[in-house]
Amino acid sequence: MNDQCGFRDLSEEDVLDAMRSMQGYVDITPGTFREIYSLAYDLALKRIRTLGKAEEIMTSPVHCLHCEMSASEAATFMADLGVSGAPVVDEQGIICGVVSEKDFLQKMGLPGTASFMTVVAQCLTVSGCLVADLRKLHVHELMSRPPVVATQDTTVAEISELFTKHFINRIPICDATGRPIGIVTRSNLVGSLCEMR
Repeated sequence: MNDQCGFRDLSEEDVLDAMRSMQGYVDITPGTFREIYSLAYDLALKRIRTLGKAEEIMTSPVHCLHCEMSASEAATFMADLGVSGAPVVDEQGIICGVVSEKDFLQKMGLPGTASFMTVVAQCLTVSGCLVADLRKLHVHELMSRPPVVATQDTTVAEISELFTKHFINRIPICDATGRPIGIVTRSNLVGSLCEMR
């Protein structure tokens, strides 16, 4: 058993102690109790994991960048919206990548975890600002690809796993044609998990 909480590792003594502490007479063997508990626990986990779908927690409409936008246009667009990343679409409106602060930082030669103060410190100590080199770039040269996407039927648990597996902070939600219809961010995910409690 490798359940992270270890709830299913019940000894027979644990079960007997629990049964003795209950009010009244319990006509069940410890083995049967453990089997019922194990099945109930598995069913509860399955139910919790399937609660909530992307369509219930996504932000829509989603604001997208175009792959031919300049880096400065993309940065201004995201700054005006107060977002740190956005899906990138091609001429047909189909998702082809995602641009985030991390992509800008990496193109500047900084780690994706660098802070704003790291950027300021670099700009103040290096001749010529690191950001100046980005002016010539277009979004398709900045973006991460292929994009990690989900559908509106993807469960909240699956989205959480994608965030962890890919070390990302947002997942575009696409229709069957690959066009973004919404976005789920870590903030959306945290909010939905709080509502489920």
